[in-house]
Amino acid sequence: MGIQYDEGKRMFKLDTACTTYMIGISDEGYVGHVYYGKRLHRFGGKYLMRMEEMPYTPLVNQREKTSFLDFYPMEYPTGGVGDYRESCLDVRNSAGSIGSEIFYESHSITGGKPPLPELPASFGKEDEVDTLQIVCADPVLGLRVTLLYSVFEKEDVITRSVKIENSGTEELRLEKVYSAGLDMENRDFEMVSLCGSWARERHIQRAALRYGRQLVSSSKGESSHQEHPFLALVTPETTQETGEIYAMHFVYSGNFIAQTERTQFDYIRMVMGIHPDGFCWRLAPGESFQAPETVMTYSGSGFGKMSRSLHDFYREHLIRSPYKYKKRPILINNWEATYFDFNTEKLLDIAREAKKNGIEMLVMDDGWFGKRNWDDSSLGDWTVNQEKLTTGLPDLVSQVRSLGMEFGIWFEPEMISLDSELYRAHPDWAIQIPGRVPGLSRAQYVLDISRKEVRDYAYECMAKILRSAPITYVKWDMNRQLCDIGSTALPADAQGELLHRYVLGLYEMQERLVTEFPELLLENCSGGGARFDPGMLYYSPQIWCSDDTDAIERLKIQEGTALIYPLSTIGAHVSDCPNHIVGRQTSFETRGNVALAGTFGYELDITKISGEEREQIAGQVENCHKYRELIQAGDYYRITSWSDRKPYDCWEVAAKDGSHALVTFVQVLGQPNVHSKSIRLRGLESMASYRLEGTEAVYTGEELMECGFLIRDVKGDFQSKLYHFIRE
Repeated sequence: MGIQYDEGKRMFKLDTACTTYMIGISDEGYVGHVYYGKRLHRFGGKYLMRMEEMPYTPLVNQREKTSFLDFYPMEYPTGGVGDYRESCLDVRNSAGSIGSEIFYESHSITGGKPPLPELPASFGKEDEVDTLQIVCADPVLGLRVTLLYSVFEKEDVITRSVKIENSGTEELRLEKVYSAGLDMENRDFEMVSLCGSWARERHIQRAALRYGRQLVSSSKGESSHQEHPFLALVTPETTQETGEIYAMHFVYSGNFIAQTERTQFDYIRMVMGIHPDGFCWRLAPGESFQAPETVMTYSGSGFGKMSRSLHDFYREHLIRSPYKYKKRPILINNWEATYFDFNTEKLLDIAREAKKNGIEMLVMDDGWFGKRNWDDSSLGDWTVNQEKLTTGLPDLVSQVRSLGMEFGIWFEPEMISLDSELYRAHPDWAIQIPGRVPGLSRAQYVLDISRKEVRDYAYECMAKILRSAPITYVKWDMNRQLCDIGSTALPADAQGELLHRYVLGLYEMQERLVTEFPELLLENCSGGGARFDPGMLYYSPQIWCSDDTDAIERLKIQEGTALIYPLSTIGAHVSDCPNHIVGRQTSFETRGNVALAGTFGYELDITKISGEEREQIAGQVENCHKYRELIQAGDYYRITSWSDRKPYDCWEVAAKDGSHALVTFVQVLGQPNVHSKSIRLRGLESMASYRLEGTEAVYTGEELMECGFLIRDVKGDFQSKLYHFIRE
């Protein structure tokens, strides 16, 4: 069993294959953090809680309780009673005061993992995961706080969440509920996060920790383009293969905070949870609140080990879709081909040409409904535009399927246009502050899907379309952030619940969708990558990575994404040139090679590209089929990075059994007067022989991993090459 309890020591020991996490209980009942790191074989280290040092515990030295609380390594710190570091829980009582203090009451250890009501969460069988529940109580407030830990031994992952129950007689207000905290000594840690903006999401950022609080967060109502619900602390020597990493990742799609604090004693407190700004949850007697899940992992072998642990964990224990390992159709999306200017015949022209070249699905993007000829109308009016689709949607789908292709469709169900029949009928359905004109973004408002009648309307609009024809793919988009946070359906004292209720409403709608249409391939999107988060993966096996499809820009975007997500989740397409975002000209081959490190598809007008480019599609499609299983299930290795100011970028995917590996090399900028480049492969069988496909060259695994492989045949800017090594 991955969880043990030593009653004499009053300690818990949580073990994965390579890591140990230990929790101790003080004489007073404070639940404290002892250790997280490399796997230990025995209980120990409780002295790290320093209960026998000045200022001593409150039982020994009552006059210095706040000094004790302000350095004790709390497992779940509460606010208002003397711990002046960042709290994980702030509770306001009926008299208006904030203050809570929780003490160990009981615990249970079970096999398996219970679901989290209304929330996406990891899952596993009894032989795959063990769960610890530590029940704590605040006797003054009548509050019960259950700390949940689930140990996924094989993947070296521990998940955490918290349940808050009001077992008292007064209504309480939860003004902050984080899902996890981690207190430990500083070891000159550096902070790693993923930051950016629209069209340049998830760039890797790394910097030394200062004293005080440093954070990434979102208050936009979504996980956001700008920052990501991920945080890692790394030792200074950390590389792909060396150094220690403590990482947290939030399974949530709304406002978040991921923060680290370096204290006066050079200790570190790392926390993650729902952003407290604008959050306030009423908790009546007998009610409970479930916080979302945080994924934690420790790596003692650098970023590569962390990435592969998270990739395996998400593939096996978060993604539920039947498409997790199933073949996904190679699609062509008409958005960058036509934008809003299309009709039935234009779509069929694209489909016919695509089919000739081995493409398997046509996706009809924005503009097929209402009077949608630009982005300033008709969101919410989900009826087919008969002027564009003159023979109707079922007929279009039928004609596409008669070509031997599948059909997909775009929705933006959370939005409403000012110019729409829906807004004219239900202006109160938009999120808004009464008396204030809401701010527009992309000429649209956000529907208040915290309301059941709004959710039911939006869902039935989608479901009616999907029931009308054999549609096998949905792209669910969300093209703006939330503002003017107010709901006409919530009382004044409940407005602080709106943002979280919105996310719960989103999850309910997507759960209904994948339940009614279990074979549907759902791809989430939010103006590109604004909601690329683990919460969305629970419903869709892939997410559109970024609206920027330029192959060179995608190097940094996809590197940051692949740092924590499997390649099979990354929506990646070959698009037109000059690229519509940056205007860059990149070879068709490189566009295809970069998109291969993802879900692979096309985003262009295939009827207008050159014959030379069109001829390359068949080979790219063949590569997609050939390497699909490897990319979906293989181990990812980052070899070198354009983001580190190298003139080239390189990554590898190796089969778990070492049978073969695919290396992608992209020369971003050519250089004069240089020799061939040596790259060292990973994940191979040392004593086996590997043939480079398409050549007579044979290498041993240890030769490729220790001596390296020479890149000789790539010339020019923005050029690339695939190298496939097969075990003989």
